[in-house]
Amino acid sequence: MSWWRVIHASDDARTKKVSWALIRRVLTYGRPYALRIVFLLITILATTTLGLLTPQIVRDLFDNAIPNADGGRLNALALALIAIPVVGGGIRVVQRRLNAAIGEGVIYDLRVALYAHMQKMSLRFFTNTKSGELITRLNDDVIDAQRAVSNTIVDIITNLFTVIATLGVLLAMEWRLTFLGVGVLPLFYFVARRVGSRLRTLAREQMGHNAQMNVMMSETLNISGALLVKLFGRVDEEVGRFEDRARRVRDSGVERAVVGTSMFVVIGLISAVGTAVVYWLGGHLVLSSVFTIGTLIAFGQYLTQLYGPLQALTNAPVDFATSMVSFERVFEVLDLPVEIDQMPDAVTLTDVRGALTFDHVTFNYAVDPSTLLAAVEREWDEDVYTAFGDKAVTPSPATGSGSQAREQALEDVSFEIAPGQLVALVGPSGAGKTTMTYLVPRLYDPTEGRVLLDGHDLRSLKLDSLSAAIGMVTQETYLFHDTIRTNLKYARPNAADAELVAAAKAANIHDFISGLPQGYDTVVGERGYRLSGGEKQRLALARVILKNPRILVLDEATSSLDSQSEALIQEALKTVMQGRTSIVIAHRLSTILSADQIFVIDRGRIVERGTHSELLALGGLYAALYETQFRAQRQAMGLA
Repeated sequence: MSWWRVIHASDDARTKKVSWALIRRVLTYGRPYALRIVFLLITILATTTLGLLTPQIVRDLFDNAIPNADGGRLNALALALIAIPVVGGGIRVVQRRLNAAIGEGVIYDLRVALYAHMQKMSLRFFTNTKSGELITRLNDDVIDAQRAVSNTIVDIITNLFTVIATLGVLLAMEWRLTFLGVGVLPLFYFVARRVGSRLRTLAREQMGHNAQMNVMMSETLNISGALLVKLFGRVDEEVGRFEDRARRVRDSGVERAVVGTSMFVVIGLISAVGTAVVYWLGGHLVLSSVFTIGTLIAFGQYLTQLYGPLQALTNAPVDFATSMVSFERVFEVLDLPVEIDQMPDAVTLTDVRGALTFDHVTFNYAVDPSTLLAAVEREWDEDVYTAFGDKAVTPSPATGSGSQAREQALEDVSFEIAPGQLVALVGPSGAGKTTMTYLVPRLYDPTEGRVLLDGHDLRSLKLDSLSAAIGMVTQETYLFHDTIRTNLKYARPNAADAELVAAAKAANIHDFISGLPQGYDTVVGERGYRLSGGEKQRLALARVILKNPRILVLDEATSSLDSQSEALIQEALKTVMQGRTSIVIAHRLSTILSADQIFVIDRGRIVERGTHSELLALGGLYAALYETQFRAQRQAMGLA
């Protein structure tokens, strides 16, 4: 631990109260490593003791071996001076291994616990939380918490042992010199406060400049950003902006290095003054025969060993409080309530028939702030800067957009879908169609009312069995930056190659895949960017077909396909949907015409329901949508 760490301690950390409850909770993560911690403390005690032996050997060398011309004693002491660092080095290697095992073990436990907890959070949590904040918790805060265990706490214990043992030896040798040597400690603290404040300011500035540079890199070095830059011919301007931000990072880094070195020079000067005063007074004591020359040399070495740990311990409360903040940020995530949770007595759904019921369902996207993750103010956090380098304003928790802008996204919705039926959802944009489909796989729970599957309230079912029963293709197709084979097998990892091919053929994508140079082992690129929209959607369809669910939910699943591909998909879906309950948000007339039921959604309510012919006869909203939205499709199908 060194004075340089002062720059990382914020002013809030200086006044922060570290509660015993927090410390006890942190200690619980050390329980699995209790034996290693004991051995670590033993190694710390051993290295501290070895460090105290060297000055005593030097003292004996100058007081006895050399004055008495004792060659044998001189040889033994010289060997001892070699043996001590050898033994100490071996112990330090063991100590570092123990320290790393404990620290990395804690970071592993915390990271797995965090990731597992985040995976349990509802879709509402992810739509209202910055992904960068989640990654920061998983990376930066967990690593900082690991440093608290493997560095900060270990350093404090080591320095405390060293100070107590060294002070004890010094006081036993000469108490007056000891108090004189320790008397310069207030000067250390004064310099650290004054210069450290400047270093903290420079550190914040440099981290802020780094954040702006990182934001620019993240926005312009991805596929979409690079495409935008090239299309608008802004390459030279972006290079100039980056050069300006990189220059600020460079200049602040140089100033920070100079100020930091200046502080160490001043601290070194103070240490030299303290050592010189001790040697001056100690020299007079030697001249007065109160001290031996060996004792004075040993005293000076002990004093040098004392200054470093004392410097560190003066700032230990700040270091400790700052380190604990990282644990608090981690615990904040772990303490967030799980909205979509599994009941202790949840039942496993077997022999799914596919009967779906919405029983007076009302839903809104209102957000309870206590269930969300509060953004952490970090001067270097890239999320707090706009693309042009200005400080961004952190918005309040969003209540959503589109259908979510209403107070109620769904209001008193009731219907029943018989097993094997195909139901089409039709309505204006933002009417609540997607929200309705999100309730089926329990991505959200109703605010009021119930959703039932085969007579079971979804909240009473085990989540894995519910997930196995439902297959969904969403509006935005997501593919991993991996091979086509891996993306397809995400639906069923143990699927055979023959099943893979069958699913691809059903989605009319097999011929395309076979024509690729690497076939099913072709990497699709980040978010599937190397594929067209229609190709990505057909892969998504193949993936859900491979899952072989009892219930299919297709949210505009064919919206990006050309007419020829869409016709082939529709033909394939007829086979796939047979015997399955299917809910389709329909933007294709062919889907609507084949539906057993059509629900017309407007402003969160089912305003009309029935078959195509029945709804046309009503002359209501469906008839108007049919006339306006499907006119071109009717003409293409010869139905005009």
